[in-house]
Amino acid sequence: QVQLVESGGGLVQAGGSLRLSCAASGSLDSAHTMAWYRQAPGNQREPVATITSGEGTNYVDSVKGRFTISKDKKILYLQMNSLKPEDTAVYYCNYLDSTIVAWGQGTQVTVSS
Repeated sequence: QVQLVESGGGLVQAGGSLRLSCAASGSLDSAHTMAWYRQAPGNQREPVATITSGEGTNYVDSVKGRFTISKDKKILYLQMNSLKPEDTAVYYCNYLDSTIVAWGQGTQVTVSS
């Protein structure tokens, strides 16, 4: 079983930066994908960035060049720069392997204009 705990959200002005962290506990499969999703009020949860166990990364177009996903052992990060009001959402950490899907509890990111 994998458990995920996010931290690092908060209130920031447009143009500012935040770094989200997600600490994973339990045994991670050698082949897995971890990701950051976000959900704004009234919207569906959407993937923001993914990273595979082979360190391959992928980003939604709206954050390319501004956000960077990375991983250090069992901690997943999302560095968010040049934040915009439309980045306001609850951000969730996700883990996926061949048998397990796990979600964190979410952390709120609010970007003021």
